Amino acid sequence: MYKEIIFVLLALLASNALAKDWWQNGNYYQIYPRSFRDSDGDGIGDLNGITEKLQYLKDIGFTAAWLSPIFKSPMADFGYDISDFYQIHPEYGTMEDFENMIKKAKEIGIKIILDFVPNHSSDENEWFKKSVDGDPAYADFYIWHDGKINEATGEREPPSNWLSAFRYSAWEWNEVRQQYYLHQFAIKQPDLNYRNPAVVNEMKNVMRFWLGKGISGFRIDAVPYLFEKELDRYNNYPDEPVIDNVQSCPDPDDGCHLQHIYTQDQPETFDMAYQWRELFDEFKKEHGADTRILLTEAYTSFENIMRFYGNGIQNGSHIPFNFDFLSNCQNDTKAPVLMEHIEKWLNAMPKDAYANWVLGNHDNKRLASRLGVQRADLFNILLQTLPGNAVTYNGEEIAMTDVFISWEDSVDPQACNANPDIYYAVTRDPARSPYQWDASPHAGFTSGDHTWLPLADDFKMNNALAQLRAPQSHLQIFKKLVRLRKEPAFQDGELQIKAIDDDVIIYSRQKAGSDLYVIALNLGGNEKTLNLRDNFALEFKAEVITASVHSQYMDGDIIDTTTFKLEPYVGIVLVGIK
Repeated sequence: MYKEIIFVLLALLASNALAKDWWQNGNYYQIYPRSFRDSDGDGIGDLNGITEKLQYLKDIGFTAAWLSPIFKSPMADFGYDISDFYQIHPEYGTMEDFENMIKKAKEIGIKIILDFVPNHSSDENEWFKKSVDGDPAYADFYIWHDGKINEATGEREPPSNWLSAFRYSAWEWNEVRQQYYLHQFAIKQPDLNYRNPAVVNEMKNVMRFWLGKGISGFRIDAVPYLFEKELDRYNNYPDEPVIDNVQSCPDPDDGCHLQHIYTQDQPETFDMAYQWRELFDEFKKEHGADTRILLTEAYTSFENIMRFYGNGIQNGSHIPFNFDFLSNCQNDTKAPVLMEHIEKWLNAMPKDAYANWVLGNHDNKRLASRLGVQRADLFNILLQTLPGNAVTYNGEEIAMTDVFISWEDSVDPQACNANPDIYYAVTRDPARSPYQWDASPHAGFTSGDHTWLPLADDFKMNNALAQLRAPQSHLQIFKKLVRLRKEPAFQDGELQIKAIDDDVIIYSRQKAGSDLYVIALNLGGNEKTLNLRDNFALEFKAEVITASVHSQYMDGDIIDTTTFKLEPYVGIVLVGIK
């Protein structure tokens, strides 16, 4: 009897030891709050609107919802310019609304992650106002400099040639303080000074405040910009060199014209990420409950992204965002290149780390517009069947596309700082249009008479409700994929992947003792006939689990694995029949 009890206890302990933490192999959904759901009819999405729709996300199967910034802001960059890191922006609701959202999320079992913008604040933040006035506690909260005198003209000019990500000089003169301040983004977004320990401590306090409110982690914005090169012995900042291939960015006012060797990816940046991870781990020890996770956004070199995982001694980001698909995969990318990006990440990440895959966000063209509407399901199949974590931008699950936004209707500062001739190449507005909930006026996004950005023309046909009701749709496929990821083969199974030619990728997922799944993706416009038995230990028959919406194959169809016809632009998931 006692032996039986001990055996059961040991089995339970072993099972718990192998159990994954909530965030591992998770499905993360990015919400752009301004465009998700408007509850009060003002044309702008809000927290109560998000609360209304949390059940929709839970029904699909998402692990967590990540919200783009909701803190108090004058909205010069739509929330990425924060005037109070401890308050909710009034257009989005109140602190009570936020607390109700957290309560609802906990009730239904979905985590909430907030966007954190530590590199800069708004110039309307009290910290900046006090810094301008020379308040001793805040004088060095930001990066100030006298500038330098032009020997030829005798005029004062910025201390260096550094350029903003939004074009033009990253230095702005302040008449009150009679100095320049650094802003690597909009003029109204002064950079905080992370070489000041008071800044570091204050931002950690901000994190503790919101963790205390019940969130499950932070996605950290624009991490590479945190630190700049220190002043030299002459109290100067060095100029950054022009890029080698000037023709790729000939405009001297555009940030891409320079090599950002002094304003991005400084060594101290990685240590800051490790400090934040330590804070999260300490918070869990002190307060118990679930792990709080750190996600980092860094458009940087592959080697640097890997450093965000940790340095072998200190842990770093749980999920350092993998932007390989966003940055390097286009409509004409070939299958071998896509496969190389997958293998590169899996082979380089540290042992016991988890991969992650990102196909869209609020800063890039939508998946369906960038990679082809006809291939939207194909790439969602890829996203959901690779090992690790999957990140989905709101609307990608129903294959929303970019909305044309005229120069007159543009509100994105990245576009507004350009001109009517070039704005569309840099604007982020098209991917931020309101979510398409149903075919009612204004797509069910608002009960008001307008939306803050124009709606898509196709919302009456392409919306979440229509796709939920349809027997076969992008959303139905997506839901099936999310459920499929919970199978042992996709949780822990080995990945075997190969490119058959320039168009076709095939790969398998299998865990010992589990079913063998085979995924086939045809990126090209020609039908391919494949003998899957040449590549995998399949029997002669396999069952279709799901396929792209325009495929001839239906769920449950049985196919011949020796003469399998893979249609153009189709992705398909098969399971071997024993």
